[in-house]
Amino acid sequence: MGLLNMLKKGKEKRESEEKQHQEQPFQQDLSQKTDQTIRPGGVFMVQLLMKEKCEIPSNEKFTEILSKHLGKVEQFGDRKSCATFVAHDYISELKDASLPVTLMISDCNEFVPDSIDDFRRSQMWDCMSDRDRILSECKYQILANDMLGGGLPSRKRANMLMDYLEALVELYPQCEAVYNLNSGKLIMADDIRKKEIIGIDRFIRYAVNARFFNIQGTEDSVVDTLGLSLLYIEDLQYHFHDMDPNWVVNHACNLASYLLNNDKPMKDGDTIDGIRKGMIVQDIQWKCQYEDALIQPARVVMNVCMGEYAAGSQD
Repeated sequence: MGLLNMLKKGKEKRESEEKQHQEQPFQQDLSQKTDQTIRPGGVFMVQLLMKEKCEIPSNEKFTEILSKHLGKVEQFGDRKSCATFVAHDYISELKDASLPVTLMISDCNEFVPDSIDDFRRSQMWDCMSDRDRILSECKYQILANDMLGGGLPSRKRANMLMDYLEALVELYPQCEAVYNLNSGKLIMADDIRKKEIIGIDRFIRYAVNARFFNIQGTEDSVVDTLGLSLLYIEDLQYHFHDMDPNWVVNHACNLASYLLNNDKPMKDGDTIDGIRKGMIVQDIQWKCQYEDALIQPARVVMNVCMGEYAAGSQD
C-alpha cells in the first residue's frame, strides 16, 4: 500500500519532550465493553466552550449560517431546549428508510469541567499549553450533535460534519475551544475558523485524536487514534520502542487520511509503508492486523507492527 506524507504537522506538532512527560500514571482499564461515544457510525457530539453565557441566535441566523455551509436546511419542531434542523442535502440510507440527517444545537448551559477526567485531559495534545486555562475559564457550553449521520457514506459524512463544525464556530464567535466527546480532542476554535485545511482531511485534523502513552516500567510506548469509528474505520494502534513518537503520530495521521480518502478498508496481513528517519518510505513495509486495543476504551483496532521497532508479542 502506497502511503505518502500528506498532512503537514505545522504549528500543531507535538514537542517530543512534552509527549515524553506523562502528568501522572494511569491504570489500564478495558473492563467497560460498551462506549456509545465510539460506536461505529454513532452520533457525532461536540461541546462549544465559552467564558460567558451567550444569547442563542435567531432562527433566521441559524438557517442563514447553516445553509451557507450545508446547503438546504429547515428548522424542525419547536425550540424548547435545543434547535433542530433537517439537512435536506444529506440523505441517510437506513435499513428500512431513507431519511435526511438531523442537526441539533442545545441552549447555552453551564459547563462542568469535572465531566472531563484526568485521563482524557492528559491526551489534549493539540492545545496542551492552553488546556488548563480553557477548562477553568470556560463556564458555559453549547452541545451540538447529528442524528442519523451513520447512514451516510464515510467521506460524505466526514465533509458534512466538518462543514457543520465550521458553521458552529461561525454561529458562536464567543466559542473559545471545541471539545469532541467522541475522541477526547480539544482544539482551539480559531484553528477551525482559519480554514487552513480543506476537504475531508479536516476530519482527521479536527475530529480524530492521536494519543500517546508511555508504558510504565518499560521503554515501550503506544500511539493510537480515537474518532475514526464514526466513519466505520477501525482506529489505529502502534506499540513500539526506540522511535520518536512524533514520527509515529505523523504516520498515524497520514494512514488515517489515506484510509478515509481511499474509502478502502484494510485486511489482516496488509502492509503499509514504514518510517526511516522521520520520513515515510516504500522500501520498509509494516504488517497490519486487527487486535483488541491495549488502551481504553475497549474496541478493535488495526495494529501496525513496526518491524524492528515493534514492542510486545507481535507476530
